[in-house]
Amino acid sequence: MTSSLNIKHIDMVIVGAGFAGLYMIYRARQCGLSVQCYEIGAREGGTWYWNRYPGARVDIECVEYSYSFSKELEQEWDWSERYASQPEIERYANHVAERFDLRRDIQFNTRVTAAHFDESTQRWQVETDTGERVSARFCIMATGLISAPIEPRFKGLDDFAGEQYLTSRWPAEEPTFAGKRVAVIGTGSSGIQVISEVAQEAGQLYVLQRTPSFTIPLRNRPVEPGQASKMKQQYAELRDRQFNSFSGFTLVHSNLAPPPSKSALEVSEEERLEEYENRWASGGLSPYYAFTDSLLSMESNKTLADFARTKIRERVDDPIIAEKLSPDYPILTRRLSPETNYLEAFNQAHVELIDLHEHPISHFTPDGIVVGDTEFQLDAVIFATGFDVMTGAMDRIDIRGRGDQALKARWTESVTSHLGMMTHGFPNLFWINGPHSPFYNPILLAEFQCDFVTELIDEMTDHGAEVIEANKDEERRYVQLTNDIGNSTLYPESDNYYMGDNIPGKPRATLFWFGGFPFYRTQCRLAREAWKGFELGSDRAQPQQAG
Repeated sequence: MTSSLNIKHIDMVIVGAGFAGLYMIYRARQCGLSVQCYEIGAREGGTWYWNRYPGARVDIECVEYSYSFSKELEQEWDWSERYASQPEIERYANHVAERFDLRRDIQFNTRVTAAHFDESTQRWQVETDTGERVSARFCIMATGLISAPIEPRFKGLDDFAGEQYLTSRWPAEEPTFAGKRVAVIGTGSSGIQVISEVAQEAGQLYVLQRTPSFTIPLRNRPVEPGQASKMKQQYAELRDRQFNSFSGFTLVHSNLAPPPSKSALEVSEEERLEEYENRWASGGLSPYYAFTDSLLSMESNKTLADFARTKIRERVDDPIIAEKLSPDYPILTRRLSPETNYLEAFNQAHVELIDLHEHPISHFTPDGIVVGDTEFQLDAVIFATGFDVMTGAMDRIDIRGRGDQALKARWTESVTSHLGMMTHGFPNLFWINGPHSPFYNPILLAEFQCDFVTELIDEMTDHGAEVIEANKDEERRYVQLTNDIGNSTLYPESDNYYMGDNIPGKPRATLFWFGGFPFYRTQCRLAREAWKGFELGSDRAQPQQAG
């Protein structure tokens, strides 16, 4: 890193002003820490600032996908829809930033390019693309789990004369597709949402699909005043259920529901179908927790997958197209995609499904795209090509720990972490909603992890320690446990971003903790007992195992 005398000294640098970064600012202030947050966007919101494409909306009910730390915030904010669209989620982030005066510690339009640990001072030296340098005792990566877009790379793309859009970097000025010939590449969650909207406007829409997604009707609707009042009265019970649930989303038909207690194979076929129909009628992500073993038993999983494929065939008129839209992998091992009228779009004459397994993309031309041997004339192309999940955003920053070791180089060999928040050799560096964090409601997980980090900082300061890092043996145990749990599920049975399969060359391993939030919370508690999971250091010495 370049040398300079103009270095700002603070307690904590936070990278990212999404929901995790905002709450980290709040908690750091409560601990009396000076803080500087850097955000590459022009406003706070993170994923919900950038992903403003048509149809973008949350797929966890908003009363659950919201902060729990402020009871006043819970009571004063009113959601207009069961599943809010991107503008409303962004307004919620804006409201939180204003209400708690968080913007004074955020520098927008600034990318952090490097963060190096200086062993002589035991501080993080952070650089930005504006040339600013900051020295911080703690460095927090709140860069997001799904925030590093995969850039489209196709032969001849630079020659294409039409419009190009990336769902994860949608322009602020909404483009129009009325009467145009449009192609959408990608049929994951973002692609499905944008296809549903563009199909209503485009003159001709080509959907280029490599792998179909299991879909479920979102069943979105406006929030009725009576329902809003009811949920506000039940917030305490709702939060208790969420924090003691496997994945942090628990509602069925917008009501409190008991957690699953049976295997799909324990009940009769009639009972099982009744429960699936109930979940389908509720919509959203509720099928994830219909039964206890949907992601553990292939036989159990097949009952849900067959049910979902039947639903697809019922909604698509052409049986050949319906089969192409019906996945053949275990359901839920790739993200379940709640949607509104997505499948019905393929019943329209101007919407054409192109199966890339039959005819792969060859190249772009100035006038369109060649798939197989056929050229399709286009006015615009929309890339919904996904994200480098969990590690991607951090990999794009030059992060170096002890001995000038690059975090990206380590993760190229294998992903390491302790408790999904830190890793050995990188003292005082934490991440939120990052590698090996639980498959769990992202906002509530951010609250838990930020609380955990700030409590660690308070306690280590009380012990007179300057630095804290993961104990190497305990980290190895946590990684092994994470992989063992992942391998006991059905996730390895399909190609998916949970295993890093969507990034060529990325080591195949479990990127999420799939043991459920209560078990994860237990791991965090055990690590704090007698500082078992950590090493502490003081007086600029190498850290020692705390006893």
